Amino acid sequence: MIPPANNQIKAATSTDLPLNGNLGTLTTGTGNPVLSNQTSQTAGYYGPVLVQDFHLNDKLARFDRERIPERVVHAKGAGAHGYFEVTKDVSHLTCAKFLSAVGKRTPVFTRFSTVGGESGSADTARDPRGFSVKFYTEEGNWDMVGNNTPIFFIRDPLKFPDFIHTQKRDPRTHCKNPDMQWDFWSHVPEALHQVMILFTNRGTPDGFRHMHGYSSHTLKLVSADGSFHYVKWHFRTDQGIKNLTAKQAAELSGTNPDYATQDLFEAIERGDFPSWTVSIQIFTEKEAMKLKYNPFDVTKVVSQKEFPLHEVGRMVLDRNPENYFAEVEQAAFSPSHMVPGIAPSPDRMLQGRLFSYPDAHRYRLGGNYLQLPINSPRDPVRYQQRDGPMCFGNNGGRLPNYEPNSYGGPQEDPNTREIEAKSAVEGYIGRHTYKLTDEDFDQPRALYRLLSAKEQQDLVDNMAGSIAQAKPVFQRSILPHLKRIDSEFGSRVEAYLKEHKSGL
Repeated sequence: MIPPANNQIKAATSTDLPLNGNLGTLTTGTGNPVLSNQTSQTAGYYGPVLVQDFHLNDKLARFDRERIPERVVHAKGAGAHGYFEVTKDVSHLTCAKFLSAVGKRTPVFTRFSTVGGESGSADTARDPRGFSVKFYTEEGNWDMVGNNTPIFFIRDPLKFPDFIHTQKRDPRTHCKNPDMQWDFWSHVPEALHQVMILFTNRGTPDGFRHMHGYSSHTLKLVSADGSFHYVKWHFRTDQGIKNLTAKQAAELSGTNPDYATQDLFEAIERGDFPSWTVSIQIFTEKEAMKLKYNPFDVTKVVSQKEFPLHEVGRMVLDRNPENYFAEVEQAAFSPSHMVPGIAPSPDRMLQGRLFSYPDAHRYRLGGNYLQLPINSPRDPVRYQQRDGPMCFGNNGGRLPNYEPNSYGGPQEDPNTREIEAKSAVEGYIGRHTYKLTDEDFDQPRALYRLLSAKEQQDLVDNMAGSIAQAKPVFQRSILPHLKRIDSEFGSRVEAYLKEHKSGL
């Protein structure tokens, strides 16, 4: 653990201060030289400020517009640049060029985040951590958009706004409300697998460097002939897992709410570059259909005993951003940003995210968000899309803004592998509801019994301490689900609530 931030991050650049003091003449946004940046134009010494002072008006108006809408989720975060290097041959599984040869390196930008809190909240909060990686490949960008847990709370995107509302602020009090959380989870008990992970000490990782990352969703790797394999991506930290206790996390949230951000920045500045070993679980379509648990239900894991990890490569983060806003705040990740050789699975939550993520970016950053340098691919972009706010470059110049046309310009490539050709999709249109069954409690039960005695006690204390803050009616509604997971587990939580006079 690094100490609380009574001494803040020392340097904002990669060189020692002071910087060269003469960097040219100060100008306005239109490039006009500035006579004074200290005093406004006035009518005499005691006179009013003049509306003709463009430098003043421009500076204030620009300042008024410095903030863009923060992310609805994953608002608090940090990021860094680095590279991904292939260490094992997987060219037989995919036609993705960045995975084509051992030793091949691809630039990446990675952003870590909490989920529920605002941009000014503590990054040590008990919360899942976002774990997103943008691969700048020669075929465009691939975004691996995941979390530090292999599962999620819900399995249908229709429930995502409801779930996130429970993690945000009460619409009346504008305070966090445990009633909302435990009320929702008691009605959506398939969430309890993720909830249990959240209330172990892995719910409070010791910074961003000491946690794993997962795609969580099942994806596809597609070969040049159209055949495919289902895969789940795992980024396993080479620094080792380290977690904070509930007490440590709470203390840091008060003394240093930017603890994880500071830890990542300072480690990279001193040359201690964090890295992750990247692996995949691999299974065929036939194997997927025979699994006991639906591999497209993101509340479930796919057993590593049945489908072990296969190493693919290594990710190293070795360069800090030069400007947080330009490179971290404006970074836009979406699971729909895919390259040939990688494709989505039928996972319902994934399918919903394919739309929702870029839609959120267009709202937050504008329709041309992919033209921002941090989001722009390294290979040339050629299309007939035009105009819109904040359009960069020459906007396609004189070339036609439609296709097909008789004037030339970019054309489709029939040899591109966009979607696998050998996957059948059929079924009756309808709202095919997931039914809660005993199988939804199998994996949470296995997780509880996998924990050591100390880890079980921490889970009970952490979870019961949160439930105790909810009204008794919601305490009573969640306990039967916990006992259905494991009778001992539920009874221990119940005993805690009664012992601490929570009103149960």
